[in-house]
Amino acid sequence: MDTAPSAQSHTATAPAVGNRRRVATAAALASAVEWYDYFVFGIAAALVLGDLYFPAGSPSAGVLASFATFAVGFLARPLGGIVAGHLGDKRGRKPMLVLALTLMGVATTGIGLLPTYETIGVAAPILLVLLRVAQGVAVGAQWGGAMLLATEYAPEGKRGVYGSVVQLGVPIGVVSANTVFLVAGALTTDSAFAAWGWRVPFLVGLLVLALAWYIHTRVEETPAFREAERALAEQEKTEQSSPLRTILRGHLGTVLLAGGSFAVNTATFYILITGVLDYTTRELDMRKGPVLTVSLCVSLTQLVLIPAAAALSDRIGRIRIYAFGAAGIALWAVPLFLLIDTGSLLWLAVGTFVASCFLSIMYGPQAALFAELFTPEMRYTGASLGYQIAAVAGGGLAPFVMVLLLEATGTSMAVSGYIIALSVIALVSIKVLADRARAAETEDGPEAEPPATSAG
Repeated sequence: MDTAPSAQSHTATAPAVGNRRRVATAAALASAVEWYDYFVFGIAAALVLGDLYFPAGSPSAGVLASFATFAVGFLARPLGGIVAGHLGDKRGRKPMLVLALTLMGVATTGIGLLPTYETIGVAAPILLVLLRVAQGVAVGAQWGGAMLLATEYAPEGKRGVYGSVVQLGVPIGVVSANTVFLVAGALTTDSAFAAWGWRVPFLVGLLVLALAWYIHTRVEETPAFREAERALAEQEKTEQSSPLRTILRGHLGTVLLAGGSFAVNTATFYILITGVLDYTTRELDMRKGPVLTVSLCVSLTQLVLIPAAAALSDRIGRIRIYAFGAAGIALWAVPLFLLIDTGSLLWLAVGTFVASCFLSIMYGPQAALFAELFTPEMRYTGASLGYQIAAVAGGGLAPFVMVLLLEATGTSMAVSGYIIALSVIALVSIKVLADRARAAETEDGPEAEPPATSAG
């Protein structure tokens, strides 16, 4: 398996503790605001965008069109990962992260200002799709940059913990997006919310531009990249190097296994925060405010579970923790929807909380695991591609597939089957990664494979 040391090389001067903390904080904030901007679209897609931008047809058709637009953002994510990964491996992690934040801020604000179908006709959904594509490119570029800023500054033996601060951006983004939507809904009538209240969460996206400027002016490039940059400079004297070409020619299998291992996590996550929101409010006649509150509270628990799982992975191995989370998702898929189908807010909370625990167990060590699959000179490209392939195969299509399955079968057990199928793919991918880790240890000795990545 392609691996890199579990902590960055120490041939260069180790970063000061204060600098590490500043970089980790900046990476966490970048992830949080980027995911906030990305998630507000998912919530709006479930609540209002179908009626405002795709008014023709039945309510379910409008929701499908809205979720299809939501999925378009995921289809664009690999493009952001490829471009930013290639440039990030050659020019630096920080510039690509700043560019991603800027693009996300502009796109999200644009959605908040976009006229509806009633005002400008078919141009409205076309522009909405284009802005969603820009969001997808931005988030595809962002994750690798933020993740590598954190993990490549990590002290020895703590890459999992440092990587988890970037992963915390997801629950923070969900909590923030749900909170802003709850406040907007509470301060407006239903008609006012549909007219303009839903736009407020998008306009908050302007704050991301200030963070982009802070990172541009106050955060230094990572030590691992600076060392890789010197190696690349020597290599380019004799040949033209391309991180993307290197990945596609020699490490595509690792990228695909990484994506296969993570698709169930991102699919289940978006089913919980977007698909379930639509299902409970449209099919089960539950009120959106309490359902959003449940989603918010469940996301708050991830703020504890994600770093705890990451810290444990630093001690006993990432693959072991990762596989446990994937198996838990498979086992909980049926009970999850049996509880949701009761229409009870309490059982909805129980079902989604347990599912969220298994998602957190997987998500905590994922950043460090993906970083350790690739060496520094191709790490941005390889890790980003693996993550974004999973996002397309899982997260982008999940709410859309969920609605299709519910419409076709009339039972939520079909959605449980979808989750279980992705879990099987994840467990097979994890098994192959574990076997590769053991083979590397046997062939090259224990020093070649980082203990945290090994299967244990």
